[in-house]
Amino acid sequence: MRWENLTVESGEPGESGESGGHGRAADAALFGADAVVTRTFDTPEFRGITFHEVRARSILNRVPGASRMPFEWTVNPYRGCTHACVYCFARKTHSYLDLDTGLGFDTQIVVKVNAPEVLRRQLASRRWQGDHVAMGTNVDCYQRAEGRYRLMPGIITALTEHANPFSILTKGTLILRDLELLTRAAQVTDVGISVSVGFTDTELWRTVEPGTPAPERRLDVVRTLGEHGIGCGVLMAPVIPFLSDHPAQLRDAVRAIAAAGATSVTPLVLHLRPGAREWFMAWLGRHHPHLVRRYERLYAEGAYAPKWYQRRITRQVHELAQEYGIGPTRAGTARRIRPTEASAAAEPPATSEPTQLTLI
Repeated sequence: MRWENLTVESGEPGESGESGGHGRAADAALFGADAVVTRTFDTPEFRGITFHEVRARSILNRVPGASRMPFEWTVNPYRGCTHACVYCFARKTHSYLDLDTGLGFDTQIVVKVNAPEVLRRQLASRRWQGDHVAMGTNVDCYQRAEGRYRLMPGIITALTEHANPFSILTKGTLILRDLELLTRAAQVTDVGISVSVGFTDTELWRTVEPGTPAPERRLDVVRTLGEHGIGCGVLMAPVIPFLSDHPAQLRDAVRAIAAAGATSVTPLVLHLRPGAREWFMAWLGRHHPHLVRRYERLYAEGAYAPKWYQRRITRQVHELAQEYGIGPTRAGTARRIRPTEASAAAEPPATSEPTQLTLI
C-alpha cells in the first residue's frame, strides 16, 4: 500500500492532502508506513473486515477550490466504508492506496486512531480561523467501525471546546450515542445535522445500500434529534434513475421524511464518478440488466445525469415538500452554513438547477 503517497503541505493549519489540494507541492506524508497497524476482529459485525490503524499528521482537509461544496474544510476519520453503498463516489480514493475500489472499499477500512488529538492541536493553531468543518462528506463517520473506535466523541468535544461550527452528514444511527455531546455543542456553536435517505423502498435498500441501517431507522434518527431540540435535514440522496424516481416513490419518500419532522429535504440525483461508475454498473448488470443501456445513454456525457433530469427531480421533490409542509431549502441550509452577503444575494431560487453535493 502506498501510504507515503498521501501528503500534506507544510506550514498549513489544516492541510488538503485527501481533498485534492491546492496545486502546490506537498512535502510531508499524512502518515508513514511504520505507523500502520493492521487488525481483524473475529466478531459477527466485523467478520471479513480488515482495519488499517494509522496515526495521522493532519485531520483538517481543505476542499479544492473548484469544488461545488458550500464548505471549505472537512474532517474524515475513516477511509473506506462498511456501508457498502454500490454508488459511493468515494470508492476512487481507495485506489490512491493501491486498494481495490470495489469489495476492498467495503472491507479494507483505514482508521485515523489519533484523529481527536490531531484535531484539537490544529484547532488551537493561531492560523486556524474557526471556519465551518463538515463531516461525513467522504465516507460515513458513523459507520460500523465507529462503534469500536469511538473517534467522534473526541472530535465533537474538540470542536465544542473551540466553539467551532460543524456539520455531520450520516446514514448511521450510531449518531444517537453522541446526542448529549451534540446538544452541548449546539449551545455554543452552529451545529448542522443531516441524514441521508434517498428512498424508502426496502427491497432496493437491501441491494444498493446493504451495510446501512434501514431507511425507517434513519428517519427515527431525524425524529429523535428533533425531539431533543436539534433540527435535522434530510438529503434525499441519491435519487436513482429508473429505480427510485417514479412519482409514487418520490411521494412515499417525502411523506415519510415530513412525518419524521425533517427541517428540510434536498434531492440529489445519482452521480457516477470513475471508480464508483464501474462498480455500480456491474451491480446494475447483475440486478437490473434491462437498465444498462438506459444508464449508458443517460450518463453518456459524464458523471452527472442531464440537467433537464436533475431539474425535473428537484421540481417534483420541492413541490411534494411544500405539500407536506417541509420548508424551502438552499445550498448549505442543512449544514447551518451562513452565506456571505454576496453569495446570499446571488443564490438561485429553490426551483432552479440543483447543486450536486458530495454524497456518502
